[in-house]
Amino acid sequence: MNKIDYKKDYKDLYIPKKRPTIIRVPSVNFVILDGEGNPNNEEFAHKVAALYSLSYAVKMSYKTKDVPEGYYNYTVFPLEGVWDLIDKSVPATDKNNLKYKIMIRQPEFLTKNLFERFIAETKKKKPNIYLDKIEYAAITEGLCCQMLHLGSYDSEAESFMEMEEFCRDNGYKRTSYKHREIYLSDPRKTQQYKLKTVLRFKVEAKEK
Repeated sequence: MNKIDYKKDYKDLYIPKKRPTIIRVPSVNFVILDGEGNPNNEEFAHKVAALYSLSYAVKMSYKTKDVPEGYYNYTVFPLEGVWDLIDKSVPATDKNNLKYKIMIRQPEFLTKNLFERFIAETKKKKPNIYLDKIEYAAITEGLCCQMLHLGSYDSEAESFMEMEEFCRDNGYKRTSYKHREIYLSDPRKTQQYKLKTVLRFKVEAKEK
């Protein structure tokens, strides 16, 4: 089987256009960590490291004696975050008021039992206090509006305004102020104006 690459095989979900579109997102398996507060702090970085350590353990399991049934070669999926506010009366620009679920998509062959195995193996090789807090779950987003945002995370409000205007003009309405971000660029290695982030929020069709 050819290597699965999300940039080629799941372009509709991960490489959207630079203008808003409507898409139906299927059920997807993730490893997930919850949190609150500023994503620029050390805690957030440790949580991201835990998710990636586990994800690469799954990816590299073809080198182990006990290769998972149904294993196939693939590119590790990018980090994603679902963001909300702790206090809805506080402006979204206050990063200390953020509530989040960060996650990385997993291949279909990863079962609940294998998840527990890889958690145990990763704890031995790359100890991290957040490994014990990772959850494995399927998420179905359903009908959504999304677009590719180019530039700083702090300028995302402009893209969200464009997305909401698109929805109003095309018979859809946003159903929640939670939103998903998919990080296609590494902010440690990429200039802010070159950052690529998929923005997505849930919608429903307006009644005619």
